[in-house]
Amino acid sequence: MQQLNSYLSGRWVYGQGESREIYHAASGEPLFQVCSEGLPLADSLDYARKLGGKALAGMTFQQRAQMMKAVAKYLLVHKEALYQISYQTGATRNDSWVDIEGGIATLFSYAGLAGRELPDDTLWPEDELIPLSKQSQFAARHVLTSRPGVALHINAFNFPCWGMLEKLAPTWLAGMPAIIKPATATAQLTHAMVKLITDSGLVPEGAIQLICGGVGNIFDHLDYQDVVTFTGSAQTGQKLRAHPRLLEKSIPFTMEADSLNCCVLGQDVTPEMPEFSLFIKEVSREMTSKSGQKCTAIRRIIVPAARVEEVQQALLQRFASVKIGDPQREEVRMGPLVSQEQRDDVQQKVDFLLQNGCEPLCGAAWQQMALIDDNVQQGAFYPITLLYCADPFNHQAVHGTEAFGPVATLMPYQDSEQAIELALLGQGSLAGSLVTADEALATRFIRATACAHGRLLVLDRHAAIESTGHGSPLPLLVHGGPGRAGGGEELGGLRAVKHYMQRTAIQASPSMLAAIGGEWVRGANVVEEQVHPFRKYFEQLQIGESLLTARRTITEADIVNFACLSGDHFYAHMDKIGAAESLFGERVAHGYFIVSAAAGLFVDPGVGPVIANYGMENLRFIEPVKIGDTIQVRLTCKKKIRKPQKTAEDRPHGVVVWDVQVFNQHQQAVALYSILTLVARQEADFGVAE
Repeated sequence: MQQLNSYLSGRWVYGQGESREIYHAASGEPLFQVCSEGLPLADSLDYARKLGGKALAGMTFQQRAQMMKAVAKYLLVHKEALYQISYQTGATRNDSWVDIEGGIATLFSYAGLAGRELPDDTLWPEDELIPLSKQSQFAARHVLTSRPGVALHINAFNFPCWGMLEKLAPTWLAGMPAIIKPATATAQLTHAMVKLITDSGLVPEGAIQLICGGVGNIFDHLDYQDVVTFTGSAQTGQKLRAHPRLLEKSIPFTMEADSLNCCVLGQDVTPEMPEFSLFIKEVSREMTSKSGQKCTAIRRIIVPAARVEEVQQALLQRFASVKIGDPQREEVRMGPLVSQEQRDDVQQKVDFLLQNGCEPLCGAAWQQMALIDDNVQQGAFYPITLLYCADPFNHQAVHGTEAFGPVATLMPYQDSEQAIELALLGQGSLAGSLVTADEALATRFIRATACAHGRLLVLDRHAAIESTGHGSPLPLLVHGGPGRAGGGEELGGLRAVKHYMQRTAIQASPSMLAAIGGEWVRGANVVEEQVHPFRKYFEQLQIGESLLTARRTITEADIVNFACLSGDHFYAHMDKIGAAESLFGERVAHGYFIVSAAAGLFVDPGVGPVIANYGMENLRFIEPVKIGDTIQVRLTCKKKIRKPQKTAEDRPHGVVVWDVQVFNQHQQAVALYSILTLVARQEADFGVAE
C-alpha cells in the first residue's frame, strides 16, 4: 500500500510508528497509509520561520499577490489530476468543482484584492492620520506588519482543497508561512495539491509544509507570533483552544465548527409562488451536494405548520430523482460519505434523533438504500434522510445534534416569532436562509436573528437569478459564526489578512509617520521641484513631491456658466433671495465646479507620462466658496502602487494617489480629496524599456 508522505523542512518524509489507512469512499478498497509519528515537527516550525517567513515578509503585498496568482494559474493547468483523486473521497464532478476550482478561485480573488487595495510595500497603513494635538504636529496611525511566526492550519475532511486555500490565501498575503494539517480521511487530495505547489517552484522554500497524520507535540513548540486555525468538530476545537501553550503565549486561535444551520420558509410563500420552488430546490441541493458533508449545509428546515405536508411531498418527490452511486458516473448526483467510519457516525446521530422526538420521512438506515452500481456495495453510502420533528420546542436534540451527512429535519412553526425562536435555538450558525417575498417579514427576521449567524441569505425570485446559494462561502464575505459555529471569522475580504498580521498604533509627527508608512500624510514635509510632477514617470516621482498652484478668483460668471453647462440650477447657486435665506447667507459656487477648477489649476496639459485619471476618493467640501473668493491648490504625491504588465504589448504603468487640498484666500481648506492617476513606467517587465 502506498505511503502518504509529509512535506517538512524541504523533504518528503514518512513517520515511524503505527500507520492509519485511507480507504476509497466508493469501493472501500485501502489506498494509502499515513503516519507522522517520530517526524521532526518542531523543527518544521523553525524551518518555516527562518526560510519561508523571512522570504514572504521580505516581499511586498503586490509581489505576494503576483505569486499567488501564478500559483492559481499553475493549479488550473493541472486540475484534472486533482479531479481524479477527488473521486476517491466520494465527491462527484460538481462536488469536486466547488472544492478544487472554488479553492483556486479564492487565490485569484485575494490576489486581485491585493492588487487593487494594498500598497506596494511590506507595511500596511490601515487608516488615515489621527490628529492628537491642536497644531497637528503630533498624530498617530495604525499600521499592520507581518508576524514573524507560522500559521498552523488544521483542516476538516470535507473540502481538502478549498479548506486549505481559503486559509492559505490570506496567510501568504499577510507574509506568513503555513503548515497544513489536513484531515486524514481525504489527505491524499491535499497532498496532491501541495505537491503541485512545491513542484511549481513559484513559492519560497518553507512557505508551505504538510503534515499527513497527527500533529504530535507541535502545539508545545508554538510561540506568541504564531497563529492557529481549526476547522472541524466543536468538541475537538474546544479541546485545542484550551491547550496550555496557546493560553500561556496568547496565541491567536480561529475556530470554525459545524453548526445546525437553518432554512426558513416565510409565511407569505404559497406553493404557487416561485419562492416555494426555490425553497425546495435550495434545501434539496444543500442536503445532497457533497453528500451533505458541508459545514454550511441545511440541517433544520423550518416551515409554517400549514405548509408542512406540501413541503414534505415536494422534497420527497425531488429526492426520488437523485441517483446515488459511483461518483465518477455522469448520471450520479450524490456519492458516498467520506468513510465507513463517518457513515457509522451519521447513523448513530440519526438514531439518537429518532429516539428524541423525530420520525423518519425517508432514509434513516444505510443498510436499506438502493444504489445504481453493483460494484460499490462496500462503499460508505448513506441515503438521503428527511426527518420530522412535530414539537421542536420541547425536543431540543434537533437543535443540538448534527448528523454530518445528507440528513435534515423538517419542523413546523405557527407565526414569525416562533420561526425566529427556532432559528435562534441553533445556538449560533455559520449560515442561515430565509425564503420570502415579503420585505417587512425579512426585515424583522434578519434584525432578530443576525446576532446568531455569520451569514444570512434572503432568497426571492429576484435574487435567485444570480444567487450563489445558501451554502457557498465567498471570498469577499465573512465565513464563520458565533457560539456553536466556533466564534471565529475567516475570509471576508481583507479582514482575513489582518488576522495574520500585527496591528500597532504609531504616534509621531506627521513627517515621521509619512516616512514610516511609506505614504505621505497631511501635515508632513513636502518636496517642491521646478519640474511639474505630471511630467515625471512613475519611477521618478517621490512620495511627498508637491505642487502649489497659481490662484483663481471665482466670479459670478463662473457659477452661471457651470450651471448652464451642468444643468445644476440649485437655489444655493442661482437664486439670490433663496441663497440669502440659506445657511450660506449668499450664493455659493458649485462644489463640483471647485473640483473642476482645481483640476484646471494643477493639471499639466501637455502629452506626458500621465496616462489617465483613474478615479477620485474621499471628497469632502469643508467651506463654501463665494463670489469673489480666491482658491489655490496643493497637489501632493501620497503613494505609488506599481502595476505589473500582463503582456508585452501593455504599456508599463503604476497607480499614483495624489492628495488634493483646495484652499481659499484665508488659507482655509474648502475641499479635500484624493485622485488616482495611471502613470507610465520607464522600466518594462517585458522586452526593452521605452
